[in-house]
Amino acid sequence: MFPHARRTRLLAVAAIASTVALTAACSGGGESAEANEDGTPSGDLLVLTWRTDLLEDGTFDEYAERFNEEYPDVDVEFEGLTDYEGEVRTRMNTDDYGDVLGVVGTVTPDQFPDFFEPLGDVEELETEYRFLRDKTFDGQAYGIPVVGNTQGIVYNKTVWEDAGITEPPTTPEDFVDALKAIKENDPEVVPLYTNYKDGWPLTQWEGHRGEITANPDYVNEMAQSDAPWTEGTDHYVIDSLLWDVVNQGLTEEDPTTTNWEESKSLLANGRIGSMVLGSWAIQQMQAAAEDAGTGADTIGYLPFPHQVDGTFYAAVGGDYNLAINKNSENKVAARAWIDWFNTESGYAEANGGLSPLKEGPTPDTLKDFEALGVEYLELTPAPAGKESLFADIDAESEVGTNTPDYRQRIVDAARGASGETKDQIFDDLNSEWAAGRAAVEG
Repeated sequence: MFPHARRTRLLAVAAIASTVALTAACSGGGESAEANEDGTPSGDLLVLTWRTDLLEDGTFDEYAERFNEEYPDVDVEFEGLTDYEGEVRTRMNTDDYGDVLGVVGTVTPDQFPDFFEPLGDVEELETEYRFLRDKTFDGQAYGIPVVGNTQGIVYNKTVWEDAGITEPPTTPEDFVDALKAIKENDPEVVPLYTNYKDGWPLTQWEGHRGEITANPDYVNEMAQSDAPWTEGTDHYVIDSLLWDVVNQGLTEEDPTTTNWEESKSLLANGRIGSMVLGSWAIQQMQAAAEDAGTGADTIGYLPFPHQVDGTFYAAVGGDYNLAINKNSENKVAARAWIDWFNTESGYAEANGGLSPLKEGPTPDTLKDFEALGVEYLELTPAPAGKESLFADIDAESEVGTNTPDYRQRIVDAARGASGETKDQIFDDLNSEWAAGRAAVEG
C-alpha cells in the first residue's frame, strides 16, 4: 500500500502543478476555467462513468465526500452510462460529454487534441504514473488510467480439479485437452464460455497479442506486416485456439443466447469451467462465488496457454483513462478530480487491479500469476509520428481487431454457421490488412 503521507504529498504537488498549468493555459488561450481567486478548484463538475454498479451501491458518493474534504468548493455529480462506449461516442458529436470521462476506444491518438485537454508531458507524468503511452499524442498525455489490467482466463477451480486437471496448460493443445476432460467429466458443464451474444467479451482475446512471442514490439511490427495471420504469429495462435475450442464443441451450445450477467453466477456455481477475460473480472467472479456460497477461493486465474522458454507472459496495460473534456468550463476542478481519484481514492486496490502508480502494490487477485512466475509484458508505444498508424490500418482494413464482429465471425465459422474455413478467414484477414496498410501508407 502506498503510504498515506506519501500519497498526500504527491497529490498536493500534482494538484498545484495542474492548477498552475491550467491557469497558464487559460491566460494564454482565452479559455475559461472555474477556480477561486487563490487558484483552488471550485464550481460544478460532471463525471461520466461506466461503473454504474458503483453508482448504485453508493461507492461514488463516498468518493465525492472524501474529495470534498480536500476540495469543499467543488460540487461533483456523476452520470452512469450502461452502454458507455456507444453513448459517449454519440455525445462526442456535441460538446456535452461531461467534464471528466473515460476515453472511449474508438478515439484514435491523432484525435485526442480534438476532444481532450492535454494533461502534461508524458515523460514527466511517467515519473509517477504507468500505462500512459496508449493515450498520448505528440509527447502529450491525454488520459491517465484508473487501474491497470493484465490478461488471462478466469476459471472455476473445483470444475477443473474434478476433471483431474491440476496443472495449468502450457500449450493450446493442452488447453483443448483440459476442456475435453471437463466435458467428459460432466457433460452439463460448458468448458469455456465465449459470451458471444454480448459481443464485447470476445474482444478480450485481443488482449493477448504480444504474449505468444513475448514480443513487446508486436503491435508496432504488425503495422508493418501484410500477413499477421500467418502460422506462428500471435494472432494465428490466439485465433486458432478460439477456432479449435468452438469447432470441437467445447463452448456454449447456442452462442446467440449467452448472457454476461448470468455467466458470473454460472461460473461461480460450476456450470461454466472458464472464460477468457482481463484481470478486472477476477473480483467480480469472486464476488459472484461469495454470493453463490461457493467462496471466493473457488475462482482462479490462468495465463494464456503458451510459454516462451518455459515462461508464461501476460500483457499489462491501462484500463479506462480519465480525460478532461476540451470544452469543459471547469478544467481546474476536473484535473483535481483525476489526480485525487488516481492517488487517493483507492479505486485500483479496491477493484483488485494493478495500480496506475509506479509505486503501487500488486493485488492479491493476481497471486495465481505470482505463483506461476508469470512475466508481465507492457507493449512498446508507437514511435512519434506513428501513434495512429495501427488504428488507421485497423479501421481502413475494416478488420476491427478490438470489435466483436471479427471474432464472432470466427465463432460462427467454427460452429458451422457460415460455411467458411479457418484458412479462408485467415487468408481474408491477411488480404484485408494488407489492403488497409496500402491505403494508409500509400
